[in-house]
Amino acid sequence: MSDSPLPRRGEIWTANLGNPPVRHWVLIVSLDQRNLSPRIESVLVVPLSSTGPEGPTVIQLAPGETGLASPSFVKGHFPQVLAKRALLTQERRVLSGKRMREVVLAIRRSFDPDAPWLAR
Repeated sequence: MSDSPLPRRGEIWTANLGNPPVRHWVLIVSLDQRNLSPRIESVLVVPLSSTGPEGPTVIQLAPGETGLASPSFVKGHFPQVLAKRALLTQERRVLSGKRMREVVLAIRRSFDPDAPWLAR
């Protein structure tokens, strides 16, 4: 990844996930201190999906928010460590700080039954 820009928190990237690797959209959720460090070779991500439904650990994002062609669903119950070298391309949009706080709460709800959630 030496010729690619380093990822930043809130950015949407395409990445190879799984075995065999399949191209997916992912949201970078790790802190920039980790993301921008040349000594750390991985980032924390959550995958995006084209299907929902919304729930305690799933957040729907509108196309205008993501720059993608259709609605996307952040899957907060699937956080994962990903090698920076598995990141392929960066999308043009960055999620807002408010939206990132919602994502962090969705991730937290995946393991903390006391995490707040207001159903819409």
